[in-house]
Amino acid sequence: MADVTERDERVRKEKNRLKKLFKNIPPNKLKVVDGLIIQAARLRVLLDENWEDITINGDYEMFSQSEKTDPYERERPVARLYNTRDKTYQVIIKQLTDLLPDEKDKEKINEYSTSDLI
Repeated sequence: MADVTERDERVRKEKNRLKKLFKNIPPNKLKVVDGLIIQAARLRVLLDENWEDITINGDYEMFSQSEKTDPYERERPVARLYNTRDKTYQVIIKQLTDLLPDEKDKEKINEYSTSDLI
């Protein structure tokens, strides 16, 4: 996991990248857009960090309620969190894309996915 300074820098870079991608959103909608872009940038950085953890440690872990019970495989909390954050990120990107006036701009945005690294 990144320290706060490193994470803030990654969020700043992602925010700038998203602002460039969504620069054609009409000015009368910019107040809404700024908050969505900031939240999307934060989520993107967290998703990348979660993905690193999942890649190294996997989606599942052995878990036991006590020493007396046999361990069983369960989904790791970070994997569940990743899925939730990813859905939220996708919703925000869809909201931003829907605010774009031109279909050509929308197609350009759809080329990017959560698998793009910052």
